[in-house]
Amino acid sequence: MKETTKQKDIDFEAALKALEGLVEQMERGELTLEQSLQCFEQGVALTRESQQALTAAEQRVEILLEKNAQADPVPFAQADNAADTD
Repeated sequence: MKETTKQKDIDFEAALKALEGLVEQMERGELTLEQSLQCFEQGVALTRESQQALTAAEQRVEILLEKNAQADPVPFAQADNAADTD
């Protein structure tokens, strides 16, 4: 099952960069109507995939928190310092 999941995984940062590129192209106003529609369609697809990636990440965090529900939350900076002292 992991193999299927990895095939569907999206590089969130790459998708965000692609979305930014599409927006820049469209904002220049140099595209034909058809090209603009194609960019829009790509943007919608990337947005949906990115939302799925965010939802999956949120679910993973919730699962991790459930596994260690007794743990006290620690800000990242303190967590880094605590790891250095261990």
